[in-house]
Amino acid sequence: MKRADTGLKHIVAFNACAARIRLLFYLSAHYNLFTMIPAKDELKVPPKWDRSGLPGWAYFSDELLELEKDALFRRHWQLACHVSDVPDAGDYNTFDVGEERALIVRGHDGKVRGFHNLCRHRGSRVVAEERGSCRGALICPYHGWAYNLDGTLRGAAQPQTLPDLDPVEWGLKPLDTEIWQGFIFIRFKTSDQPSVARIMGRFDAELAPYALPDMVPVDKIQWSDETAVNWKAVRDVDNEGYHVAKAHPALHDLYGQGYVDEPFVSGASRSFATFNPGPGSLWSVRAYKAILPEASWLPESHRRAWLYVAMFPNTVIGLYPDSTIFYQEFPDGVGNTKLRGAIYRRSKESREMRLARYLSGRIDAITSAEDQLLTIWSCEAAQSSAYDGIILSDLEYGVKTHHDHLRSVLPVLNLDEEPAPDTMADLNAALLAQVCE
Repeated sequence: MKRADTGLKHIVAFNACAARIRLLFYLSAHYNLFTMIPAKDELKVPPKWDRSGLPGWAYFSDELLELEKDALFRRHWQLACHVSDVPDAGDYNTFDVGEERALIVRGHDGKVRGFHNLCRHRGSRVVAEERGSCRGALICPYHGWAYNLDGTLRGAAQPQTLPDLDPVEWGLKPLDTEIWQGFIFIRFKTSDQPSVARIMGRFDAELAPYALPDMVPVDKIQWSDETAVNWKAVRDVDNEGYHVAKAHPALHDLYGQGYVDEPFVSGASRSFATFNPGPGSLWSVRAYKAILPEASWLPESHRRAWLYVAMFPNTVIGLYPDSTIFYQEFPDGVGNTKLRGAIYRRSKESREMRLARYLSGRIDAITSAEDQLLTIWSCEAAQSSAYDGIILSDLEYGVKTHHDHLRSVLPVLNLDEEPAPDTMADLNAALLAQVCE
């Protein structure tokens, strides 16, 4: 028997009972597998809870990242774009998640479909640009293989040099695709994860007045950025509002007095804040409050408020009276993260609302820059000789519940020490099997 195998069995025997208890407690406490609707008590911070966060090694492990890529980023839904990004037949949008490449295109039948952006001939990208339009067919830039907008193979270049190719069998490989509230979600690998509608459905009534399916992109611009930290460090900062008062002067001036974070339950969370009374101290906040028109289509409770809904593991949709945004992050190596998002507006927008949207975007941009620095500081700390863990505030319970969701998929995160090299995947599978027994 190999030493690695012997070590693995000892580790599993030592940790299986504790991991099983922790995970079963998590599942029973956080999931209603039939309705996916949280009970009121699930949205409250319990009197006693584990405040320790993830182990430091989780932010620097290459082996863990490989597990995350498959278990989280291939098998969970990812927000690709909005239906308004592909309004007409032949319009397409692409994006990459690690080694995966997605292509979203609207067909001549009006249906939106997702495919792997992978030519069946030699694996080239079928579409090289991030977005665009191709009215007739998708043509691979490598050898010229052509695909219909429904993904079927239209024809190969110089077909006499190839055997007969079935157009469906040799068509583009489809992705699981779902549209919720006008947003297009894809999944690279089919899994037992519920539909987006089931995960996020408890927000439908609250989101209905925003008329999200009717939104249009702001100048068809999607943005991207990157930061030199582990992707989870970005989530850790974004999943709590405890830091708003100190780290985000503009946000605190806008809505800091009434900001409320709800925990992740059944794969989704919510944050909500009404504007502070008074004009505000900072000029951007004063101007935004003064110029923002009455959003009469929204209930009074939301006309001067910002709302965020998030879906595990990495997607957030922000809903403002003047606009709607989404943002997400993807790992690009263990120590680098790609950020991606877009802004949408109502199709009929007054001049005042356009100016208000500019001001809210300015506040968001300032906040994003502040957050990037915080992610760097907090992530690098785990490598310090003085680092011995963290302690979370009740106002950071959202961080804890996101970590719980991570642990439910990756129970190796329950371990204080990183597993021995080349054992993590097998150990994680063994721990998951213990939970399922």
